[in-house]
Amino acid sequence: MTLRVLVVEDDPVAADAHALYVSRVPGFEVAAKAHSRAEALRALEEEATAQAGGIDLILLDLYLPDGSGLDLLRSLRAAGHSEDVFAVTSARDLTMIREGVSLGVVQHVLKPFTFRTLSDRLLRYADFRATAETRGEAISQDEVDRTLSVLHAVPAASTLPKGLSAPTLARVTTQLRDAAGTGLTASEAAAALGVNRITARRYLEHLVGIGRADRHQRYGQVGRPEHHYVWRP
Repeated sequence: MTLRVLVVEDDPVAADAHALYVSRVPGFEVAAKAHSRAEALRALEEEATAQAGGIDLILLDLYLPDGSGLDLLRSLRAAGHSEDVFAVTSARDLTMIREGVSLGVVQHVLKPFTFRTLSDRLLRYADFRATAETRGEAISQDEVDRTLSVLHAVPAASTLPKGLSAPTLARVTTQLRDAAGTGLTASEAAAALGVNRITARRYLEHLVGIGRADRHQRYGQVGRPEHHYVWRP
């Protein structure tokens, strides 16, 4: 499933940069860009009636030339819009952040930010969406807590073992998540990503180590069994 994003940012250069970041994250596409509240409302209306399926996520600047992003969000909620929102802002006022949370902001990303910062949060948001939609109903408090932790617990860059990169890990994660029904071997992941089998296996083993995947043995017709990796919802 591809998640469609509306980028709302008053600075055209920053809007282009944010849109480029989004387009580089597997599983996401930019549906539209808007530079004001009025343009954002118009884009949402147009996307709601288009065949593409509407907007899943809004990257929302909190300072717009025709009003605040939070005021836009209030009007959207009052009109029945339920799109998820990342607040993208230079504002560090915790009262404003708290107000955003009360209006349904699921992430706050402080400017200036790197591709890696936004990519990590987008991928966790995709995991959260996939987990919620796949499982449907939680059977315990622990499962609720695990689902929410996927959305908010962003790992530090230092948690990656030496030799592993965040962009490649993001690609491996997406491939494994998309193969949730069947899983992947290291050979299959390597072929899909254009890397060698040993490299693919290192990333898959890392996902096992941090609890995001399970490892099983796959027995074929001949030869030794091969490790089989399955995304953990």
